[in-house]
Amino acid sequence: MAKKLETIKLIASLEKAAKATKKPFWSDLAKRLNSSRRSRIAVDLGKLSEIASKNKGKTIVVPGKVLSQGELSEKVTIVAVSASEAAKAKIKGKGEFVLLADFAQKAEKVKVSDTIIVK
Repeated sequence: MAKKLETIKLIASLEKAAKATKKPFWSDLAKRLNSSRRSRIAVDLGKLSEIASKNKGKTIVVPGKVLSQGELSEKVTIVAVSASEAAKAKIKGKGEFVLLADFAQKAEKVKVSDTIIVK
């Protein structure tokens, strides 16, 4: 099945960010999104809360979708391809949600050492 045009554009912007910054972080994200839709991850807020508590102050990058089950216990910035409306509402109360496409636009300013990719 063909990929959505949005996904193709996102992969292209991630590859562009990888070339501009010369950091493998961006090409790793592009590779994960270029895989089949079935292999992309969906993570609930409970798991993200566990990751945030172990890695305080870091930005969490989800190369997939964020789901609303669970609660956030830490203030955290979550970057993802998409999120359910309920998850966005819960994140807004405790942290910040950023689309991966917008995050890739600011690739030059992103400190890769302060980010974690959820696998």
